[in-house]
Amino acid sequence: MPTYNKLVRDLIPQIIASSGKQYRTRILQENEYVSELNVKLKEESTEYFSANSPQESLEELADMLEVIRALATVHGSSWEQLEDLRNKKAEARGGFEERVYLIDVDDKT
Repeated sequence: MPTYNKLVRDLIPQIIASSGKQYRTRILQENEYVSELNVKLKEESTEYFSANSPQESLEELADMLEVIRALATVHGSSWEQLEDLRNKKAEARGGFEERVYLIDVDDKT
């Protein structure tokens, strides 16, 4: 029997049950949940960097977004508030569309 000991999406237990398999789960305490969300974000990030196709990359990015949504909630925010913050930062500092790569800054002026 494989042991996972990891945070999974909400419908995973039902998916496992529908295949006729037995499973055990538990509900995490708030501090455990935050910690496991951080672990999950690192896991999804690693999977993104290991992706072998554009579609696989997009699926891993979607997984990361789902974890980021949950993290926004545990930090007292909503997805909309997070998106608003992202927009404000983009307005003030720009995005990454222009592919600007900073080489150095002469700070002796």
